Amino acid sequence: METSRNLHTRQTIANDLLKLGVAPGMTVIAHTSLRSIGRTVGGAVSVISALEDAIGETGNLVMPTQTEQLCEPDEYDGSLTADEIQMIKNGMPLYHPDLTPTAYMGFIAETFRKQKGVRRSDHPHMSFAAWGADAEAIAGHHPLHYALSGTSPLGRLYERGAQILLLGAPTDSNTSLHLAEYNQSNTFVKPKIWGVKMRIDGAERWTTYTDINNDSDDFGRIFDDFRTDTALVREGRIGDAPSFLMPQREMVDYALDWMNRNRR
Repeated sequence: METSRNLHTRQTIANDLLKLGVAPGMTVIAHTSLRSIGRTVGGAVSVISALEDAIGETGNLVMPTQTEQLCEPDEYDGSLTADEIQMIKNGMPLYHPDLTPTAYMGFIAETFRKQKGVRRSDHPHMSFAAWGADAEAIAGHHPLHYALSGTSPLGRLYERGAQILLLGAPTDSNTSLHLAEYNQSNTFVKPKIWGVKMRIDGAERWTTYTDINNDSDDFGRIFDDFRTDTALVREGRIGDAPSFLMPQREMVDYALDWMNRNRR
């Protein structure tokens, strides 16, 4: 019986990850695209299992599980009427780590955040899900203000010397680069007040938190320059997906210098 060369399994994906440089004990923040991997027996479950096989029980796997849909209703839709905005705000559910789906994070991240043993952080807009030896330490405390700064799970990954894995994901989807924005010496990024619905004194209420107006428009350029200027990006294929593995700390430090030189 002829076997398709483009049919992937948990084992073949794990082998591809090991060839790329993922290793037991490693802490990895993964951005993924199931479609890019191609035909996979078991779909997202096999990909997640392969990632966990590759890093082992002493490692940590982290994925962004953000929930843009819980922001102020007019944040991303300027066509709403005042009545529609009020209706949406009244009916907006609270964030529940075990229930609220991700938004635009992909099917792998959405499947991963529901896995038994995964710790999802409590931030209502910018959560991360973590599995592994340090899952609680990474995702157990996520301050409301400055949601992607050094006090967030991204900061815990930076402290642990994590690796960034872009598994078929666009190179401008690298959430870790937001870490650099909080330390820029220029004035490119402005302060921003975000509206959020939370339980306060036993009642569901809209309130605000302080952050910056993060901007990822140049993240693809930063990746391209980092790959050109350093020998720190490992490239390969996971299934059919072009993929990259790189050290988070070095890339964030590079991004900070890049932003200070190129952003105005």
